[in-house]
Amino acid sequence: MDLQEIRRIVELMNEHGLTHFDLTKKDFHLKLKKGADLDDLRGLLASLPSAAAAPAPAAIAAAAPSSPAAAAEPAAEGAEITSPMVGTFYRKPAPDAPNFVEVGSTVSVGQTICIIEAMKVMNEIKAEKSGTICALVAEDGNAVQFGDVLFRLK
Repeated sequence: MDLQEIRRIVELMNEHGLTHFDLTKKDFHLKLKKGADLDDLRGLLASLPSAAAAPAPAAIAAAAPSSPAAAAEPAAEGAEITSPMVGTFYRKPAPDAPNFVEVGSTVSVGQTICIIEAMKVMNEIKAEKSGTICALVAEDGNAVQFGDVLFRLK
């Protein structure tokens, strides 16, 4: 299997929202995972002395918040727009261009709201809901994970 085939598999995983892929051929085994591995988190939590007192789902949520802002503001207002992939978050199409959206911007379904760079490919992220941007959660130029909150809509 060559690098192009593996890249195509990753693209298909992103398109269909898959988090695990496992392929075995004669002398070849490919296993891909996206996002946090719950088994690893459970193992980490089991090694902590205070983990025994807390229920596992609550402990996992506390140990792995989707973003620092989400941990600080658990009851934030508005519908969340989350990252569909792992990559680097950009608020504008080029360094000298204006941001796609600002707080107060009205967005419609299908409108490009940011870019996430993954494997040297710039992926335009489009709004899946209409509304007004009420919060910018992700920071420009920072890494984001699958499911991290990027924006909040009202």
